[in-house]
Amino acid sequence: MDYSLLTNSSLFSGIPADDIRAILGSVPSRIIKFRKGAMVAQSGETVNSLMLVISGTVKGEMIDFAGRVIKIEDIPVSGALASAFMFGSKNRFPVNVVALTDSSLLSIDKQDLLKLLKNDERILVNFLNMISGRSQFLSEKIKFLNFKTIKGKMAQFILQCAGREREAITLDMTQYEIADFFGVARPSVARAIGEMEDEGLIIASGKNIRILDRDSLSALTAE
Repeated sequence: MDYSLLTNSSLFSGIPADDIRAILGSVPSRIIKFRKGAMVAQSGETVNSLMLVISGTVKGEMIDFAGRVIKIEDIPVSGALASAFMFGSKNRFPVNVVALTDSSLLSIDKQDLLKLLKNDERILVNFLNMISGRSQFLSEKIKFLNFKTIKGKMAQFILQCAGREREAITLDMTQYEIADFFGVARPSVARAIGEMEDEGLIIASGKNIRILDRDSLSALTAE
């Protein structure tokens, strides 16, 4: 196994590859391989281990009552599965996890992870940062779900990126990534941006956006 791959993971951030080798040598772990399209974990299953993607990409998705599949996010190499659901009274996978490509995951059982957390402060701090980051991501996701229209979601996204003073920003996500974040189709995001341009609220060029009418843009967030 190439331990240098794990230096980019949140759990082992800032830890040299040789140290990671020694750390993982102190507890049992295993590598599990999945073919493209295979179910990695099913919604409702108990989270008994921490799983880190070491090759390929998996995705989190849920199925609504109409049978539609809604993608939550892609989890690439160095990403972790359900780290915020490892502990607590409802430690179950909140969504299905499916292999988007042929993938390999490193699995560390919960009790062995606890041993690492107790024995190495670097792992403990990284794990706390991981679950805090996930909580912040989910909080942002919920915030945008509260806006009824796609224009409202996009207006809030632009204003949030700009803060109180900036009028020109460069988005850190593509339209496809923003659409995934909102849970909508990419053409819907492009249409919303186009309509805001036509209404004289913004000027958009790729990821670069200039705010022309902040008050009208703010009014869209109430829709």
